[in-house]
Amino acid sequence: MREFDYLIFIGRFQPFHNGHLWTLQHALQLADKVIVLCGSARQARNPMHPFTVDDRERMIRMSLDEAEQSRVFVVGISDRMYNDQQWLTEVQHLVDRVIAVDTSDVGSRQAQFRIGIVGPPRARHADAGPAAAQSARGIRRGNAEYLELFPQWSRVEAPELPEVQASRIRHAFFDPERGGDWPACAALLPARVFDWLHAFRGGETYLKLQDEYLFVKRYRQSWAAAPYPPTFVTVDAVVIHSGHVLLVRRRSQPGKGLWALPGGFVNPDERIKDAVIRELKEEARLKVPAPVLAGSVRSSRVFDHPQRSLRGRTITHAFLIELAPTSEGLPKVRGDDDADRAKWVPLFEFNRMEEQLFEDHFYIVNWFLGQV
Repeated sequence: MREFDYLIFIGRFQPFHNGHLWTLQHALQLADKVIVLCGSARQARNPMHPFTVDDRERMIRMSLDEAEQSRVFVVGISDRMYNDQQWLTEVQHLVDRVIAVDTSDVGSRQAQFRIGIVGPPRARHADAGPAAAQSARGIRRGNAEYLELFPQWSRVEAPELPEVQASRIRHAFFDPERGGDWPACAALLPARVFDWLHAFRGGETYLKLQDEYLFVKRYRQSWAAAPYPPTFVTVDAVVIHSGHVLLVRRRSQPGKGLWALPGGFVNPDERIKDAVIRELKEEARLKVPAPVLAGSVRSSRVFDHPQRSLRGRTITHAFLIELAPTSEGLPKVRGDDDADRAKWVPLFEFNRMEEQLFEDHFYIVNWFLGQV
């Protein structure tokens, strides 16, 4: 009889490597079933999150034999970058749902089972932690503090394999200047995962991701000579009108083709509020006078998660602008400047667009709407 009925394993698995496999197989020795929660489940693809939940489940299953696969459940979980309790609630809900499906008993409760959560030792945490530990929770890489958020589950520590880091693999995967490093990654990945990733490199999706990776690399190199890494200040406009939110589609990298909030960098000679009105007029050509926009600001908040932008440390000031309904309907908008298109999106439709939104803009809007 094994020690646990279920062990929970939370990670990003971008990609699934030998360190993850070692932990998963360790969990399978201790538990009848393992529930794998893949973080950043509905985030748009980017060089840090290049693989979908389906991709990652495929990598996990091709790394296990048939008997092991039958004992593993793989479920995606969204980031909740600005609401920790929402993320914790979703973890608990997903575990409950998996157990109900596994036992064919919707009335089953976690307390009926021996449940644990597996992760790295307290002293160190490489790249195996959840998106919540690195994105939603804001917990630094280098620890396993997120495991302590689940006191109802027994904690199981799995020693890590040295020198196996997903970030190292991603750099070798995308960077042509490090092409010689990619073959060496065969020693860091399950054999079938390496073959699958090698084939992935021949597709159009890979080329788009590599283009963004190289843009970000050049962007970071442009300020590499600074005495210390700069902190960028930006603004974003959450414009609400009659149950619609205003979005623009990005014209260029990073996030080319993704939908975003109108916004951009603050000029050295302007105030924050002036900057958001300027960016809103430039990117969306919103047919509302600037004084009306300024007078329609209902609230504002700083969003400063350290990993919110691949370009570097970027702190944004977001403003909620609520426009009053008029007999003329939704004001006309047109994409311009950094946006190739602008449109009003019904809020019910917006909440299904998480995979199409740039950076943390989905979470910013929902924070203002009180839904996350």
